[in-house]
Amino acid sequence: MLKKLGKGLITVIGGALGYLTYLLISLALSKSGSSLDRTFTGGEQIGISIIFVIFFAIIFFRLAPSLGRQSFKVATNIESDLQDVSINKILSGFIGLVMGFVIAFFVGQMVGTVTHSYFGAFITIAAYIFFGFIGLVVATSKGSELLAPVLQSRKQTQDIVKTFGKSRKKTGECPKILDTSVIIDGRIADIMSTGFLEGPIVIPEFVLVELRHIADSSDSLKRTRGRRGLDILKKMQTDYGVEVYNTDSEKALKEIPEVDVKLLKLAQIMNGKVVTNDYNLNKVASINDVGVLNINELANCLKPVVLPGEEMVVQLVKQGKDNSQAIGYLDDGTMIVAEDGRKMIGKTTKITVTSVLQTSAGRMIFGRIHV
Repeated sequence: MLKKLGKGLITVIGGALGYLTYLLISLALSKSGSSLDRTFTGGEQIGISIIFVIFFAIIFFRLAPSLGRQSFKVATNIESDLQDVSINKILSGFIGLVMGFVIAFFVGQMVGTVTHSYFGAFITIAAYIFFGFIGLVVATSKGSELLAPVLQSRKQTQDIVKTFGKSRKKTGECPKILDTSVIIDGRIADIMSTGFLEGPIVIPEFVLVELRHIADSSDSLKRTRGRRGLDILKKMQTDYGVEVYNTDSEKALKEIPEVDVKLLKLAQIMNGKVVTNDYNLNKVASINDVGVLNINELANCLKPVVLPGEEMVVQLVKQGKDNSQAIGYLDDGTMIVAEDGRKMIGKTTKITVTSVLQTSAGRMIFGRIHV
């Protein structure tokens, strides 16, 4: 289709050149004193012009394939020559050529006021060629110096942007991506209220979907946890302006079915950190080199230090793994394991701390009944 279109265009150009040739011959004959009007009638002159148009159109039609191949070669050569030329040099050359033409235009206007002969036209054409060439040469050779202030200001702007990005990274302003467990837990809202959690808070849309499924569960316990998570999310939106992040534009997440894997992938894409209290997700994230903020680890760090030998008052509520052990809990949820405390189940008693076991899942305090 393109070849046929190009062939037709070349044929039309040939016909136009034929008509232009007829006009030039007619003008030359009229200048020499032998006009066509004296020899041919108006209809005959039209016929002659049509013959010229058809003759040149046929010639160019026959030459179209060869002209097309030559044009393609010329275009290819120009493209190969321009590959080693920078964009700045091309832009400088274009600007220089335009400036040269502007100067030539004013020169032509001044020459036109002095003379209207063929000499004036020749001077005007020569001015366009000369000043266009001078502008092109000067701009391409000195273009880098002419554009240096612009390029320098652009470089300074890029440096400022890079510096700003680095400063943001240094201050820790990376996105914090919340998972389902930490929203249901609810302590994240209290942490946000203290201002310790910096940077944008991201709640992915698929986390909201999982919360909705949990809230619609047939299991009463899951349903309660899901509704609590939705209430916490609503509170965060109202108090802190946290919005749900639409992940439809992230094509890499569409083929991932698991929510936890999506969280880690989103954290890698956004260069952010996952906020969770899921022990297993914490381990998988560390394997994938994804930053994690574990709420349980934070809570454990903030618990008061208990040393062996200290005395504590605790209410024992159930039997431990061994028959002689009894289990109690502090107000913050820390588990207390009392040796030889089976007889004191259901009572409040003093214990003497013997050891403290710290794990990523929490803290356990071991002790003996105070005698």
